[in-house]
Amino acid sequence: MTTGPALLFCPADRPDRFAKALAAADGVILDLEDGVGVGRKQEARASLAAAAAELPADRTIVRINVPESDEGQADLAVVRSSPLDTVMLPKADDPDVVESLAPLKVVALCETARGVLAAREIAEARNCVALMWGGEDLVADIGGRRSRRADGGYLPVVTHARATILLASAAARVLAWDGVYLAIDDLAGLAAETDDAVAMGFAAKVAVHPSQVPVIRAAFSADAEAVAWARDLLEAAEQAGAGVFRFRGQMVDGPLIAQARAIVAAAGTQADQAR
Repeated sequence: MTTGPALLFCPADRPDRFAKALAAADGVILDLEDGVGVGRKQEARASLAAAAAELPADRTIVRINVPESDEGQADLAVVRSSPLDTVMLPKADDPDVVESLAPLKVVALCETARGVLAAREIAEARNCVALMWGGEDLVADIGGRRSRRADGGYLPVVTHARATILLASAAARVLAWDGVYLAIDDLAGLAAETDDAVAMGFAAKVAVHPSQVPVIRAAFSADAEAVAWARDLLEAAEQAGAGVFRFRGQMVDGPLIAQARAIVAAAGTQADQAR
């Protein structure tokens, strides 16, 4: 399955957009849930079924409706009869439901109070490959009125949920995907939020519009200065041997060395993807 870093939602009832979305992003989430109107669900499933054989399974995820619903069961029937092998589970709040979808791989979308509080157990499910969080649905679930402050920053409960998903993913050694940024025209705000996601350790961010993809990719691309710093630090660490040492006015120990290794590794991955 794709590791991102730029993933893009695409309504499953718009097959004319499938190829464009795949060309634009590192991975595509074909949406049978919120992105498709109630009266177009069957049409969306038919479009997905017709296109599935031509879609790259390693870069295509299908967001289904909740499995407890008739729509969700119909979605699963289409996916299971196709070469696709990864679904996004909305309103994920129970690891048993995640495991019931095996052998399909699952990206668990934690967007309710129960889902956030059960994130660790969900991430431990044997077929869970990633966690994502959803701020707007979470706020609706807990009776809130909005997810952000007037300045655009998240309210504390949403920040808590975001961090919980990240920590649960890291503890279970699965991928963490940052939630969507709905203000399509605010690319500066998207860049700032994605910078935070990168700094904290999210593996990818999900876009709702193709214009957001290059902004996300730019944030995840390690800049030349950071890569040079990391390589110099690792060289200094090798020369210093074991223990704490001083590097450019800063005390360096194991955690900083690990961060430097992560930067160099990310730079190598980006170079491989560019080839």
